[in-house]
Amino acid sequence: MSTAQRWARRLVPLVLLLIWLGVGGTLGPYAGKLGEVATNDQAAFLPRSAESTRVLDARKAFDRSETVPAIVVWTADGERFTEDRRAEATRAVGALAGKPGVVGRPSPALLSDDRQAMQAVVQLEPDLGEELPTTLDAVREAARAVPGTTAQIAGPAASQADLSDAFAGIDGLLLGVALGAVLLILLLVYRSVLLPFLIILGSVFALGLACAVVYALAERDVVRVDGQVQGILSILVIGAATDYALLLAARFREELALRRDRFGAATAAVRRSFGAITASAATVALGLLALLASDLTNNRALGPVGAIGIGCAVLTTLTFLPAALALLGRTAYWPSRPKPPEEPGEGTGVWRRVAGAVDGRPRRTWVVTALVLAVFAAFSPSLSAKGVPLDEIFVNDAPSVSAQETLGAHFPGGSGNPAVIIADADRTAEVTTAARSTEGVAFAGAVGASGRPGAGEPLVVDGRVRIDATLAASADSDAAKETVARLRAAVHAIPEADALVGGYTAQQYDTQQTAARDRTVIVPIVLAVILLILMLLLRSLLVPVLLVATVGLNFLATLGVSALVFQHLLGFSGTDASVPLYGFVFLVALGVDYNIFLMSRVREEALGHGNRQGVLRGLTTTGGVITSAGVVLAATFAALMVIPLAFLVQIAFIVAFGVLLDTLVVRSLLVPALMIDIGPRAWWPSALARTAPRGPDGGTPSG
Repeated sequence: MSTAQRWARRLVPLVLLLIWLGVGGTLGPYAGKLGEVATNDQAAFLPRSAESTRVLDARKAFDRSETVPAIVVWTADGERFTEDRRAEATRAVGALAGKPGVVGRPSPALLSDDRQAMQAVVQLEPDLGEELPTTLDAVREAARAVPGTTAQIAGPAASQADLSDAFAGIDGLLLGVALGAVLLILLLVYRSVLLPFLIILGSVFALGLACAVVYALAERDVVRVDGQVQGILSILVIGAATDYALLLAARFREELALRRDRFGAATAAVRRSFGAITASAATVALGLLALLASDLTNNRALGPVGAIGIGCAVLTTLTFLPAALALLGRTAYWPSRPKPPEEPGEGTGVWRRVAGAVDGRPRRTWVVTALVLAVFAAFSPSLSAKGVPLDEIFVNDAPSVSAQETLGAHFPGGSGNPAVIIADADRTAEVTTAARSTEGVAFAGAVGASGRPGAGEPLVVDGRVRIDATLAASADSDAAKETVARLRAAVHAIPEADALVGGYTAQQYDTQQTAARDRTVIVPIVLAVILLILMLLLRSLLVPVLLVATVGLNFLATLGVSALVFQHLLGFSGTDASVPLYGFVFLVALGVDYNIFLMSRVREEALGHGNRQGVLRGLTTTGGVITSAGVVLAATFAALMVIPLAFLVQIAFIVAFGVLLDTLVVRSLLVPALMIDIGPRAWWPSALARTAPRGPDGGTPSG
C-alpha cells in the first residue's frame, strides 16, 4: 500500500468525524427547538374528506371572529342555586369582557335542570400559545368571585391547556429518559466505557440532523408536527440509530479480532453490514411512508417525518460510527478485548445453548412457540379501537377532565360540545324539527346573531344557517356517536337542505371510521413493501413469506396481550383509533428488522456451511447483539410513558412488549426452528436450495 493510500485511510475517518462534530454543534440545538413549529390543535388533524371537516370549514363563516370556548361550571356541594345566585355568576364572568385574550362578552350563566350547577361560556382568542394558562387563570379567578361555590373550567380551551401541559418539556424530559435508559443498558451489557458513549453520540447527531430537517420543512408548511409526532420522532431516531450502531459495532469487533488493521476492519464491517442495515432501514422508512395513503392528517404527518429520522439514523451509523471506530480501534471496547467468533458447538454461552436446543427438536420448538403466540393472538379482537373516552385521554388527573365530568353530571352529556349542523336557510325549520326528533338529541336550535342556539332569528350567511344540537349522551361516548349517525341520516333525508353534521362527536366518529379504512389500505401496502425488500435481500420467495408471517403472528399476539393489560391492569376502556395502525407499522417493520439481521447472517453462513449450520452459526453470532438491540429499542419506546397521554402510553406498551416478544421468542426460537425443519427448500429459488449440503446438514431432522 502506498504512502498516499495510507494517509487517505487515516484522513477520511478524521474528516468524517470533524464533519459530524460540526453538524452536532450546529444542528444539535434543533432537537430542543422542534416544539416551536409544532401544533397541538387537534382540529388540524382531522380526516381530509370527512363530513365533520367540511362542517369545520363551513362554520367559520358564522363566527364573527375565530374563538376557542372555555366553559365555566359552578357547583356548591348539593346546594340548589337561585336566580339571584345565577345573576351573581353572570356578573362575575361579565367582568371579563375586554380583558386580554377574551373575545366579546361571556354568555349569561345558565342553571341546570336540577339547579345544582351553573354554566357560562367565555370565548377566548385562538392561538394564545403561552398566554393561554394566564388567560384561563383570569377566567377561573373571576368565576371564584361567586361566594360559596366551586368553579371549574371545561371545554376546548381547557383541554388545549392540559394538552400543552402534557407536552411541556417534552424535548428535555423524553430525550433525557430515553438516552439515560440506552446508556445504562449498553454499559451493563457491553461493559465498555467508550462504546456506549460513541453510540449515544451518534444517535444524538442523528436526532439533531433529523430535527433540523423537519424544523425547516415544518416552518415552510411542507410537513406538520404535533407533540405526538415530535415524541415519536425522538424515540424512533434514538432507537433505530442505536440498533444499527450495535449491529455495525458487533461486526467491527469480529473483524478486529481477525486482523490487526483497524481501518481495514472498519471498511469490512461497513461492507458486510451495509445490506442488512439499509434493508432494515428501508422496511421502516417505506412502512412509515405508507402512512401517506392515510386520510388522517396526523398519520400522514408521521410518515415523512419518521422516514427522515430513519434516514438520518442510517447516515450516522454508516459514516460517523465507522470513522470513530477506525480511529479508536480496540480502545473503543476497553476494558474488554475483541475475540474471534467461536464455532456454534463450542463453549457454553447462552446463545450456543439456545442454538443447541433449537437444533435438537426444531419441529417441536416452532409448533409449541406458534401455538403459544396463537393463544395470545386469540385475544386481539377484544382490543377496542373506538377511541379513548375524554376521562381517559390523560393518564393523570387533568383539570379539564374533572370539569367536563362535573358538567356532564348536571347538564346533558353533550353540553359544551354540540353537534353542529350546517344547512340551507330555506330548510331551517325542517332540519331543526328533524334534529329535535332524533333519538339521543336533547335540544336543537338555530344559532342567532347573539351566537346562542334558539335565541332570536337565525343568522343567515351565504344562504346557510347553523343549527346546534345538544346530545343527551356524553360527547365522547359510543351512544353519542350512534346519535350522530342517526342525526346525519335524518337531516340528509330532507330534500334540498344540503345538510352537513359536524362537531366534536362527529369528528371522533369520522376519525374512527377513517382509521378503520386506513388499516384496510395501508396494511397491504406495508406488507407488500416488506416482502419485496426481503425478496431482494435474501433472493428467496419462501423465506420472506415465512418471516412476514411470523412478525404478523407476533403483532396479533402483542395486541392480544395489550388488550388484557389495558383493560384489566391499566384501566383503559379503549384505545385511540390510530393505535392498531401505528402498532402494526412499527412492530412489523421493526420486527422484520431483527429477522433481517438474523437471516442476512444465516444466508452468509449457509453459503459456506449449508442451511442447518448456517442457521446455527447465524443465531449464535447475532444472538447477543440482536437481543441487546431489542432491549434498547423497547426501553426507548417505553420512555414515551413519561408523557401522560393515553395514546402514547398505549403505543409505548405495544411497541416495547412486541419488540421484546419478537426478539426473545420469534427471532430466537420460531424462525430458526422453522428454517432448520424446512431445510434448504426454504431458500427456493435461490441457489442455496439446490446446492446446500444434504444429509445431516441439509435434511429435515425429526422434531
